[in-house]
Amino acid sequence: MDYSQFLAMKQEIGLLIVFLLVFLYDTFLPQRAGKGLPIVASLLMLVLTVAGFFTCFLGSPDVTAFAGMYATSPVMTAIKNILNIGVVIVLIQSIKWANGELMIMRRGEFYELLLVTLFGMYLMISARHFLLFIIGLESASLPLAAMVAFDKNRYESHEAAVKYILTAVFSSAVFMMGLSFVYALSGSLYFNTIGYAIIGQHSTMLCIAIAFVIAGMGFKLSLVPFHLWTADVYQGAPTSVTSYLSVISKGAAAFAFLVIMAQVFGAVYEHIWSWMLYVLIILTITIGNLFAIRQKNMKRFLAFSSISQAGYIMLGVIADNTMGTAAMMYYILVYICSNLAAFGVIGAIENATGRVSMEDYNGLYKTNPRLSVVMMLAMFSLAGIPPFAGFFSKFFIFTGALAVGTVAIYFLVGIALINTIVSLYYYLLVVKAMFISNEECVIPTFRSACSERLGLWITVAGIVFLGLVSPIYNWLLEITAPIASLFV
Repeated sequence: MDYSQFLAMKQEIGLLIVFLLVFLYDTFLPQRAGKGLPIVASLLMLVLTVAGFFTCFLGSPDVTAFAGMYATSPVMTAIKNILNIGVVIVLIQSIKWANGELMIMRRGEFYELLLVTLFGMYLMISARHFLLFIIGLESASLPLAAMVAFDKNRYESHEAAVKYILTAVFSSAVFMMGLSFVYALSGSLYFNTIGYAIIGQHSTMLCIAIAFVIAGMGFKLSLVPFHLWTADVYQGAPTSVTSYLSVISKGAAAFAFLVIMAQVFGAVYEHIWSWMLYVLIILTITIGNLFAIRQKNMKRFLAFSSISQAGYIMLGVIADNTMGTAAMMYYILVYICSNLAAFGVIGAIENATGRVSMEDYNGLYKTNPRLSVVMMLAMFSLAGIPPFAGFFSKFFIFTGALAVGTVAIYFLVGIALINTIVSLYYYLLVVKAMFISNEECVIPTFRSACSERLGLWITVAGIVFLGLVSPIYNWLLEITAPIASLFV
């Protein structure tokens, strides 16, 4: 074996170094130094992120390793760096929570589990063989169950962990059942080999196989009707874990889903699975929006919001062009800033008062005007109101989808646009409660921690400037340009 192949895994090796440093800090330094671990972990991830973008801007060539099972390219490097940005923000926002009394003995485990899940997501993105993909998928999924159950003194946390682990196991079983059919049809687990083997095939077994694969990934992405675990897990998990689960895990799964559908099943896109994804997108956006209107708990509210957002992200998959890929990556970046801004406010209020009900936000502007403004900006961006970044992310992803030029895609984008108006209603319900409600606010005036304020400043900067700094989208479009067509 040529061990020099490991040099192709620069980002994975960098992440493992961060993991080892965090592990050694947590294991060998005295307990009184434990409060410095969250800051050390945040700084190490920041260094890894900066190094990753530095490598990306210098130009990282397309490289394959381990007999083609692993691949990396500028596009994959960019999406990993985008996930790193979200992880850095989550780590910064979670410093106060991690240094709380309940986390003294489990602080290190939180960061170690988080880094293991991120490593699994890296493997999912770079895998070009389903064996490596399954290793990455399970590495990203199973530690999350332990993270969801971190608040062991709350029944809801235990319930959320059980639901998540059962869902993860069942979805993996469904996914691998589909892979067994794929292997029977192609005799291989390599993405490219399967893609060439199924050209011209439209058999019932292939339809079932693709349906199972989509269902298995649908659980990870919270696509309807595979979304029933999402709200309970988001509500029961600690807020820092929920924010990580809602953006980082979803972003990695979305890009991995794009790679699988493009490289493995691209040859049968029009004949078999395009209509499956059309139905899933319509159901996901519509049902996510309708159920979000009924929620009174802020974390459940954002859970159904994230379900709807997953439907919009899938528009990047349905678009068989490079613009769709670039738009999806840009959408994930904007979604990270917008959703983490909302969760940052929820986490700050929960850490200070323990309140997470939407009714508790009535009149919040009177007692905490700065947090109210940040939440308003997050809601505006998630709703797609100009001139904030969320408007441009939706514009680009709609444009990428419309470039397909079929009647069905026009119908799909039309439904998505109608649902955008519906989402505007329930996002503005939060703004109305904070700024217009005449009720006395039950949340007293408080000063959030420095780390929480820093995290919110970063997310606000992303919401405001990502839509105005056009070179970011242009750069993403440029690095995806070598992909002439996603679906062969």
